[in-house]
Amino acid sequence: MPKHFRFREKLVIVSHVVHYRCGGQLYAYAPYAREIEIWAGMFDEILIAAPCREQEPPGDCARFNCENLRVIPQREIGGETWAAKAKLALALPMLTWDLCRAMSQGDAIHVRCPGNLGLLGSILAPLFSNHLVAKYAGQWGANQHDGFTARLQRAVLRSRWWRGPVTVYGHWPNEPANIVPFFSSALTDAQLARAGATAETRSPAELRHVLFVGRLSRAKNVHILLNALSRLRAEGVFCTATVAGEGPELAVLKRLSQDLGLSDSVEFAGGISSDRVIDLLTRSGILVLASQTEGWPKAIVEAMAFGLVVVGSDVGLIPKILGENRGLMVPPRDVDALATALRKVLSAPEEYSAMRARASAWGRRYSIESLRDSLDSLLVERWGLPPGTPKHEPVVSVAMPVQEVNQRIYARHE
Repeated sequence: MPKHFRFREKLVIVSHVVHYRCGGQLYAYAPYAREIEIWAGMFDEILIAAPCREQEPPGDCARFNCENLRVIPQREIGGETWAAKAKLALALPMLTWDLCRAMSQGDAIHVRCPGNLGLLGSILAPLFSNHLVAKYAGQWGANQHDGFTARLQRAVLRSRWWRGPVTVYGHWPNEPANIVPFFSSALTDAQLARAGATAETRSPAELRHVLFVGRLSRAKNVHILLNALSRLRAEGVFCTATVAGEGPELAVLKRLSQDLGLSDSVEFAGGISSDRVIDLLTRSGILVLASQTEGWPKAIVEAMAFGLVVVGSDVGLIPKILGENRGLMVPPRDVDALATALRKVLSAPEEYSAMRARASAWGRRYSIESLRDSLDSLLVERWGLPPGTPKHEPVVSVAMPVQEVNQRIYARHE
């Protein structure tokens, strides 16, 4: 059993995720908050260099349940327009100053990429600590839709300048030794047990309920899903659907749904809590996530655990995840292909029981608790902290090498 350590250090986490202070409590996007709590259990103190708003959090946020964490607010600047990029360039000196002040307060630094703060953090962090670790949450392999900053971040993290491990989703050939395959989940062991218990108990109506969970950005292609549902409705293939999430496309998608005559069958749930997401997973039959690009899409893996038929795009790691007949794949932004896939499932959902069972067994093989084991082993090994040094103290038993931990986790997904 891997040893759990508590590092006697201050860890600075550089993140682009927006945090919220409300009623004396700190909130952030729920899956992110649960992961940061894992880090908080490993270090004496966590300092998060990230944007922070003094307002009530959106519905998809959760409160941090740890006492050793505080935010060092960073400027919230970014965007895709030329005006936004010009504003970012003008603010770069102050952004650099703010981030340097934050990183100088820690002993170790964890940079989360991709993102503007992640790029800046990956360049600056080696100036402040030898104990570095990064997470790249996007698709690590080259993608035609990547912007310049995403490519630059990968180049920095591959380079000798970055002297720490980089956790990425999936195995990628010909990468430097510091690029470490990792996987994560927002589901606990208890939630996975619930997933297994409900995977085979859906009613016929629930099997014909389509679900989307994620950020409502153009790249998620929810407009393609709505057009596919409209086409099926015109053919007499009826279903209901829930779109759960917030983002810049929300108002546009609501108008599109009305224009397509889907207002009576498509619900926009907005940003919702993780408990509400699980409730939706228990009463839905199909999850659609046909994005332009994906790293390790937690929404797909969690839907599989609950026994949904998943329709995903054929990009990134999705073909690996949905391989061996665990799900269906379509090209991004192909309304015809998505409508065809949904038509097949909605017309005879009972024929997909074997696919649901395979998906559920695959998706339930690890939980967020396993993340702590892997991170323990990764940091002890890559930071050169053998048991007994004053940098950390043991909590459980003996740590196994990180390669063995990751091989065991990855083997569960073969």
